[in-house]
Amino acid sequence: MSLHDELTAAQRCLDDLARCVSRLEKHVGSGLEIRRVRSDTEHLKESLALLGATAPRPRAEPHAEMVTITDQPYDPGLWTDVDDEGLGARDRHAP
Repeated sequence: MSLHDELTAAQRCLDDLARCVSRLEKHVGSGLEIRRVRSDTEHLKESLALLGATAPRPRAEPHAEMVTITDQPYDPGLWTDVDDEGLGARDRHAP
């Protein structure tokens, strides 16, 4: 997952948490404990927003240039100064 996807997923989770806290508040009332949980949830949302604002932006990937390879055979002169891999040099033989 990309950083942007992770931040979006975390934001969705915090939104779900805020909804759950609201439902809990209806059941338990607005006591000190639920206010603390609501406050902690808001602090998490603010911290995530700050993290998202300071996170590096993804750079656009450069587009690769299409290179056409012809069906013509390569010039044999390209291979005169190299050995055949695993076969040894042309003017020598294997032991």
